[in-house]
Amino acid sequence: MANKSKNKIAMIGFGTQGQAWANNLQDSKCDVILGLPSGSKSRKAAQKDKIKAITTTSRAVKEADIIISAFPDHLHGSIFEKDIKPNLKEGAALVFLCGFSIHFKAVVPLSDSDIILLAPLAPGSAVREAYLQNKPIGFFHSIFQNGSGNAEKKLKYLIKNLKIQNKALIKTTFEDEAIGDIFGEQAVLCGGLTQLIKSGFETLVESGLSSDKAYLEVAYQLDLIVGLIKKYGIEGMYQRISVAAKYGSYLSGRKIIDASVKKRMKETLHNIKSGAFAKKLNALTPEKIKRLNKDLKKMSSEVFEKSVRKFADD
Repeated sequence: MANKSKNKIAMIGFGTQGQAWANNLQDSKCDVILGLPSGSKSRKAAQKDKIKAITTTSRAVKEADIIISAFPDHLHGSIFEKDIKPNLKEGAALVFLCGFSIHFKAVVPLSDSDIILLAPLAPGSAVREAYLQNKPIGFFHSIFQNGSGNAEKKLKYLIKNLKIQNKALIKTTFEDEAIGDIFGEQAVLCGGLTQLIKSGFETLVESGLSSDKAYLEVAYQLDLIVGLIKKYGIEGMYQRISVAAKYGSYLSGRKIIDASVKKRMKETLHNIKSGAFAKKLNALTPEKIKRLNKDLKKMSSEVFEKSVRKFADD
């Protein structure tokens, strides 16, 4: 039984994913210990969630057979060298939620360690909801290094206790997951999509449409279209929208997202594959992140955010 396993799990970090994983594993009666810096603000959230064991990162690593890195990617290298590497048990497993730090060598593991990837295709809140409701949610998985000879068993142990359904598992490599994940975020899901929405919103507002109406036309219905694509594909989505929407998409879609966009996407992909983005990410400091958060506000606008709040679901 899962609760009789000798595997002690250290969850390092308590962001949205760490919170979901810690709660899910604890609910499955796993032996979970949370490792956080002594002054971390996340300690209060963990105590509120009734995480039973909370200690420092180094102490958690010393006690654990499986260490799950659930803290920001750009900190992996420094935390590994300072708190994880000196305290690892022989044959312990390091589990990553993204292939980034292993593929781009921010973390160079010890030869006797197991190096495992278990990457959810959803934010932490959805991972928690899927566990509670026993719903399938996609996870990439891979074993980069089998130092103990038991990496596969440890991976299966986590899959079982996180209630990840077999049909939702997708085998990959650290390289493919890292590059695909970063590119998808930058070019389409976060960077590209938000700027497409913002440009459409501004175009309608500048033409005289109210901000609320513009928001409803270019953003509010987005989940409906994405839902159709996920269920039926792009072709199936086109089969299920109006003739006007089909014809307009045919006339304008490829003019707006033209060959020049794909060219710049390839440049972005090259920047990721070459390691140039990884170098910049790993050089981030708290001061640079503060400036980043300030600059990100310019990627939206107060008038857009006001409309979002007005029509947001309760």
